[in-house]
Amino acid sequence: MDNKTDTAISVEECWDLLEAHSFGRLAYRLVDEVHVVPLDYAVAGRSVYVRTHAGNKLLAAALSSDVALEIDCDAGDHAWSVVARGRLRRLDPPELPPAVDFPQRPWFDELASEIVELVADAIAGRRFGTVGAS
Repeated sequence: MDNKTDTAISVEECWDLLEAHSFGRLAYRLVDEVHVVPLDYAVAGRSVYVRTHAGNKLLAAALSSDVALEIDCDAGDHAWSVVARGRLRRLDPPELPPAVDFPQRPWFDELASEIVELVADAIAGRRFGTVGAS
């Protein structure tokens, strides 16, 4: 077990990892339930943007619910995880920065018309050695 590592990832590298990827899971609270949904996202600057349909994510934005976006990678002998925590904010189309580059091949077939911004209050990540790696 002496070859296992568990180290923090810097805030800057967390943002770099978020920017380099486009698929994650969003956790949010609505009243007394916690929801976790897979989604496509894009990063511009220090903001995360999500396309969505009318529904629970927009309601979470309207209620200023706490949210967390998590991405991770398991590369066999090592893994990492990044979590951005904050609140969602619904955007009107003119508010979307021109630098936002949503995935060319979204994970979901149907493109959503609404856009929310995850305004991150905190971001953190960890690197791990995986069990059984030599």
